[in-house]
Amino acid sequence: MGCQIHSLNPQLLSNKINIQSKQSARSSFRPNSQLLRTTLLSSYNNLNEQQLVSTATIKQPQIPESDVYNVKFQTLGACKLGISRYPDFEYNAKGGSGSGTAAKILDSGEVSVDFDVKQLYIPPLSAATTKFLGLPLPPFLKIEIVPENFHGKINQESGKVDLKFRAKFCFSVGSVYKAPALLVETVLTSEESKGKMRGGRGDRLDKDGVCRLVGVATVEPIDDFFMDTFLSLPTECLANLNAIISFSSTV
Repeated sequence: MGCQIHSLNPQLLSNKINIQSKQSARSSFRPNSQLLRTTLLSSYNNLNEQQLVSTATIKQPQIPESDVYNVKFQTLGACKLGISRYPDFEYNAKGGSGSGTAAKILDSGEVSVDFDVKQLYIPPLSAATTKFLGLPLPPFLKIEIVPENFHGKINQESGKVDLKFRAKFCFSVGSVYKAPALLVETVLTSEESKGKMRGGRGDRLDKDGVCRLVGVATVEPIDDFFMDTFLSLPTECLANLNAIISFSSTV
């Protein structure tokens, strides 16, 4: 018997090779597809995290701290004090001083100041500091000023000053007579202060911190016959003070 060799059908062989190639291609593509899905998922998660961080950053309030300073107050000479319809007292307040703290008020150009009233000293009205109608006060007469409150706002750019001031004025004649304290409460301002009887205008801070502060206050009766009658209480009083206000760093 003769041996016969059958040749393979070329078309069948070609189809088989194509099928194997496609299967191989699919098999080799699977890892890439998995990698793509992993990459997309990772990118999506990263994007979400970035959005969350961005949102948290936007929503988180940003509150910058105010700058804090030391502030010093000094009274000068050539001041005036007036009460009722009497002529003004000529008052030399040189030597008075006080200190406190000041903090910037954001976006306003102003600073809030608060003086320590325990350290605030304003010279008393006496023969050494005060004249009335050109003559010194009698040596036995004295009016002490006891501050109770001193705070407010100062605009360092414009020089405008508004300070709330409250103090007791204690009138005495030696050891013979001591009246109940007169309570005086006003706003010492570099602008205009005007009441029904009294009024005045101050001067704003200059480059050296010098200013003139005025304030009108109503003085109520104190249930003392002599003082109520002598001063015609209730009445108005006027303070006209020359002063220096200076700032320094707390560092």
